[in-house]
Amino acid sequence: MEQLKQLTDELLHDASSSLLFVANRPEVVMERGEGMLVWDTEGKKYLDFIGGWAVTCLGHSPKVITDALQQQSTQLVNVSPAYYNKPMIEFARMLTKLSGLERVFFGSTGAEANESAIKLARKYGTLRKGGAYEVITTTRSFHGRTMAMMAATGKPNWDKMFVPQLPGFVKVPFNDLDAMAQAINPNTCAILIEPVQGEGGVNEASIAYMQGLRKLCDEHGILLILDEIQTGLGRTGKMFAYEHYGIMPDVLTLAKGIGGGFPLSAMLAKEAYNLFEPGDQGGTYTGQPLGMAVGLAVVGEIIGRKLPERAAEQGAYLQAKLKEVQAKYGLTEIRGKGLLLAFDLPKPLGAELVSACMAAGLLINAPSPTAIRLMPAYIVTKAEIDEMIHILCKVMDQLFGK
Repeated sequence: MEQLKQLTDELLHDASSSLLFVANRPEVVMERGEGMLVWDTEGKKYLDFIGGWAVTCLGHSPKVITDALQQQSTQLVNVSPAYYNKPMIEFARMLTKLSGLERVFFGSTGAEANESAIKLARKYGTLRKGGAYEVITTTRSFHGRTMAMMAATGKPNWDKMFVPQLPGFVKVPFNDLDAMAQAINPNTCAILIEPVQGEGGVNEASIAYMQGLRKLCDEHGILLILDEIQTGLGRTGKMFAYEHYGIMPDVLTLAKGIGGGFPLSAMLAKEAYNLFEPGDQGGTYTGQPLGMAVGLAVVGEIIGRKLPERAAEQGAYLQAKLKEVQAKYGLTEIRGKGLLLAFDLPKPLGAELVSACMAAGLLINAPSPTAIRLMPAYIVTKAEIDEMIHILCKVMDQLFGK
């Protein structure tokens, strides 16, 4: 054990002296993972209810991904986005058939997919809306960390970072249809919204709101862009979150679960918005064979194992277990869909709870001081949910003095 601790200390020293500081990370180095579990370099085990921020939808190191990487890496890793490749075409066919949207552009990150959607919306505004360029987003939203996506994001105080921000984004309150209607003007080309705000604290759009947005976009001839970076491909208990609302978007963005942990994203659009010309959009790693093979394997697994239905079932069980202890700990507003869930704390002790749970072998996330977010893999079992609740309650007993 002493040797393992020494190794960890050396790694942490190297991290502090070589990595650019961007986050306060705990003094732990993760080394391996399997299923719902990860282990650090000292051999300590953690039950993972963060899932890489809703990324490891199949759990850690699933065989389907390792097999896809191994097989494709012996055939073709990268060729150039200037050429077609077989898994690119196969994955495009799978996603368009699955979503009902006829065209797809592949990227590596959610922010890249959202950037692509904004470019497409502005191209549409240029060609068909007299140069309209504004995109309406909402407060408490999160769309990525590029300069444009930070301008689109509605997180508090982000409008003061890295100024001047890219112009052309108008923000209105989430779930307020009247505010959205009033914000639409001749310069508007699109509305960009998350059906469930993840980073904002797992805030769900109402059915009336989403259906109202679809109607507004149709009436004004503007695009409805749904950011399903976090909610897409089974996370909410449906293949896509828009299915909960009985609507179809014009443009859809996907990432996180699409690669099960491999960096991969996609922007899908209706045929009517297949508007880019050569040179308008691209990227070195767009549609590269290795990523496409992983995407095919992951999404194929989600479909074949009916994992959206499993996410709905396990999410309902998790919500029920939280409600059993809700009164005891003063938890409020247990919310979310499928396996994207959150609850509010009686005191602003989110960071303290996350830290204490990690010490007890449980990984959870606090998007704010008063909110806890849970995003386990779709493969989570009821026994693992029971274990999570047991650890959580034990820690809350200590923290809240119950």
